[in-house]
Amino acid sequence: MTLRSDVAELLAQAAILDVDVEHAMTDGHVRSAAYQRVVLVTAASHSRERDRAIVATILRDPDEMASKTAVVALVDRIAMKAPGPAEFRQWSAGLLPELDRLRTQAFREFIRRRIDDWHFRLSIEDGHLPTPGELAQVTDWMQRVLAERSTSPVVLALLAESGSTKKIRNIAKNRAGSREPRTR
Repeated sequence: MTLRSDVAELLAQAAILDVDVEHAMTDGHVRSAAYQRVVLVTAASHSRERDRAIVATILRDPDEMASKTAVVALVDRIAMKAPGPAEFRQWSAGLLPELDRLRTQAFREFIRRRIDDWHFRLSIEDGHLPTPGELAQVTDWMQRVLAERSTSPVVLALLAESGSTKKIRNIAKNRAGSREPRTR
């Protein structure tokens, strides 16, 4: 397969008809934006059956930054709508072999870390109470996401105490304080 046929096939499968494939071949920004649109359509689908093939196709693009960015966007969108950690783990396990298509090890590791971060968050949402050691294993990005969005007083207290940066600790401390019952 060629890059041109890959892009044309992705756009056709996503029913995106307003992207000029020839322009996408000569302009990486147009191609990257097209991948983002394909990701939006893919993530909105109720079926997860084609996700691995779509990721494999995107990862064949020689512009690894654009393909990594698109795959991360898909991981984020699927994780946000995942019913739980087990379902997300099963879905992401299907993608992991495709990551070997990336020549840049840092990009492969970035996607793997993002998957691990989301599994951690979904586990917390499913009732898991993390330890400081487990918290230390997730990225600063995920710690910040948890500090900004978690509704668990236990998780906020852990982040306020053990967050990896002062900003994360302060966000968690402020949010934990605002959740405490007020006395008159």
